Amino acid sequence: MIRIIDSIKDSGFLKKLLDRSQFEFEEVNKVVDEILFNIRERKDKALKEYTLKFDKVEIDDFLVSKEEIDDAFENIDDNLKNDLLRAKENIEKYHTKQLKSSYTLHDGEDIILGQIIRPIEKVGIYVPGGSAAYPSTVLMNAVPAKIAGVKEIVMITPPNKEGKIKDSVLVAASIAGVDKIYKVGGAQGIGALTFGTESIPKVSKIVGPGNIYVAMAKKKVAGYVGIDMIAGPSEILIIADEHANPKYIAADLISQAEHDEMAASILVTDSQKIAKKVNEELKIQVEMLERKEIIKKSLKNYGAIIITSSMNESIKIANEVAPEHLEILTRTPFDLYKQVKNAGAIFLGEFSPEPLGDYFAGPNHTLPTSSTSKFASPLGVEDFLKKTSLIYYSKEALMKSKDSIIRIAEDEGLTAHANSIKVRFE
Repeated sequence: MIRIIDSIKDSGFLKKLLDRSQFEFEEVNKVVDEILFNIRERKDKALKEYTLKFDKVEIDDFLVSKEEIDDAFENIDDNLKNDLLRAKENIEKYHTKQLKSSYTLHDGEDIILGQIIRPIEKVGIYVPGGSAAYPSTVLMNAVPAKIAGVKEIVMITPPNKEGKIKDSVLVAASIAGVDKIYKVGGAQGIGALTFGTESIPKVSKIVGPGNIYVAMAKKKVAGYVGIDMIAGPSEILIIADEHANPKYIAADLISQAEHDEMAASILVTDSQKIAKKVNEELKIQVEMLERKEIIKKSLKNYGAIIITSSMNESIKIANEVAPEHLEILTRTPFDLYKQVKNAGAIFLGEFSPEPLGDYFAGPNHTLPTSSTSKFASPLGVEDFLKKTSLIYYSKEALMKSKDSIIRIAEDEGLTAHANSIKVRFE
């Protein structure tokens, strides 16, 4: 069902995993370049053509109406609506702690230094849509933006073939405080948010996950606008010992594999017995699931059970892979997690599975992928804030520092910088 690797003898799989990239496809590059150019030049006209071409629906007005949102609240199951409200409250509670305040430092009466923290004024959120529409993504992106104080949150999401947006997505957007929702997706939607069209406003930053075309478009427009991250295929790494439950491990590996064929599901264990039992469980559980063909291809492409000689080696591999999701299913998870240096999110114990983080617990599920947790962090309130430095020196304070500033400027060959100081004391 899934390859079993002796980590000492076989490093080929880890190399394949670490080299995995979705940004090396020349054809995708060409398509995205063309789409972005056309949106920039032809705006709404091109947007309508691409929506018809890719989403198979003709849209005259991209903006979701109040009536459509009201209908969504009328149609949604009450239990699901309450679940989304509870999830929103958990996300809000967690992310409120991330807020930071402006500050000033006074060095006597002559020097004031500070940092001004302000929200980004207008943010665009991309939410996957069509057959795979995720209300959880709406909450995870919009709630931190709202906490940060973003003045206008603009959401785009692809319509289905009837030109509709899933009820739960519209309800999630409403309860999270999204200001405007547009029925558009793909690289063309990223282009619309970046350059603006007659219908869709230009934003200052774009956040949210999407397919390979969306990810590539975000990569290309970075600089015109801010972006959160370039999300690669999803991944999970599970560290397990001999005490772990093979049924739980298999279920959690499969839950990640169902995303797409490039998703990575990896078990790292120092127990041969667990490795064998998990492989048996995978065969049983996969056959019972709707997306079994995708799951099988994913497990074949990037799934593995890596057998190590010790728990220390297991931790070392986890830190090298730097996974998006890391589960620790061992007898002492609270001791082991302190050795983890690189991971997007860490899940401790057998009753903290990865979907808990995806939907409900509160920490953000937009996480760094493809080993980028070595330098990147989960989406949070800070992603929607910007900082401005504040500097004040009196004449007396500048006089005390002027000779040092002039010497450094002249050493760098920037004599006009030095002169800017000199003229004030002539």
